[in-house]
Amino acid sequence: MHAIWCVAQKELKDGLRNRWIIAITLVFALLSIGISWFGAAASGVVGFTSIPNTIISLASLAVFLIPLIALLLSYDAIVGEDEDGTLLLLLTYPLTKAQLLLGKLLGHGLIMGISTALGFGSSAVIIALFASGVDLSALTIAFTRFILSATLLGIIFVAAAYFISALVSEKSKAAGMALIFWFLFVLVFDLALLGLLVATDGQFNPELFPYLLLLNPTDVFRLINLVGFEGSGGGLLVMASEVEFGFITLFGVLLCWLLLPLSAAYWAFSRRKI
Repeated sequence: MHAIWCVAQKELKDGLRNRWIIAITLVFALLSIGISWFGAAASGVVGFTSIPNTIISLASLAVFLIPLIALLLSYDAIVGEDEDGTLLLLLTYPLTKAQLLLGKLLGHGLIMGISTALGFGSSAVIIALFASGVDLSALTIAFTRFILSATLLGIIFVAAAYFISALVSEKSKAAGMALIFWFLFVLVFDLALLGLLVATDGQFNPELFPYLLLLNPTDVFRLINLVGFEGSGGGLLVMASEVEFGFITLFGVLLCWLLLPLSAAYWAFSRRKI
């Protein structure tokens, strides 16, 4: 455990030195505060509207932004160390590949967690201080659930980036594959399901369809934060709202999604010639 924590500290210090934590936190804070207070400006309303509307808007933003940031943060975690010649040096220490991988995951997970908590948490603080008639208990629960699920979503894509990084031999290839991965899971998957619905006039096995959303971690994240509010969601989530997915179940699915790319990353890393 000491070896894993040493690697995590290194990644955390690198994140501070490269201004990753500051940059991500500022981006999240500015966008979340802007959405919280100006998200309904198009309808002529300025200021905080409601907790459901705020969480729905933030989830719609986060589902695009968090996976992309996570991939950019960690796509060179293995291949970058290899190209710089530091990977071989690291493995000369009493450190296994599994410990190195878990240490990097812990370090990058801390970066995502700190940035997400500070960035999106600032929006909750602003709402609590300046919005009138807000249920502080409901606000705390909603934002805690949102921050935890957003952090876990980011860590899932960090693990996916490790798998990509362990497979390729150049950082440029890792960057390209990371962007393709983001494109497939954030955009193409839902478009394919919508196309399937349109092609079948909405008659494609309505009992099975909601479970197909569990095959995409970004949709699971949206289910956690959108389906919990009555009348929320839209598009594909309308289909899922008919199935009562519990929050514990959905968080369990996200944890399974974390184990899948992490196991694949370890497999690819263990077979990588250094």
